[in-house]
Amino acid sequence: MHKSHFGIGPGRLRRAGFRLFHAAVLALLLAVMAMPARAADDRPIKVRVAPTYPEIARRMRISGVVRVEATVNPDGTVSNAKAVSGNRALCASAEEAVGKWRFAPAEAQSAVTVEVTFTLAQ
Repeated sequence: MHKSHFGIGPGRLRRAGFRLFHAAVLALLLAVMAMPARAADDRPIKVRVAPTYPEIARRMRISGVVRVEATVNPDGTVSNAKAVSGNRALCASAEEAVGKWRFAPAEAQSAVTVEVTFTLAQ
């Protein structure tokens, strides 16, 4: 049997590596489970400001939904809004509108994901 330069055989070293790997995975799972859940897609919206329809999008007859992730302060104001999906012609307007929204106060800052719908009048 071949011994490594650490004085232990390869089989024992392999088992020790597996144990270390399993311990790291368990620690990672416990850390993820201890994190607070995404705080508050259920945080009530008190004031919702409608977005302005971008003129270029109106001319091109672009409509759709823009998903925006917003950071909401404890007092309910939005400190950051970033579009994560949707037509690029509509994203800036959606971010600007969500930045003016007001949510219900809470004990801590939270992250919410909201949808802003753009529809053309028929």
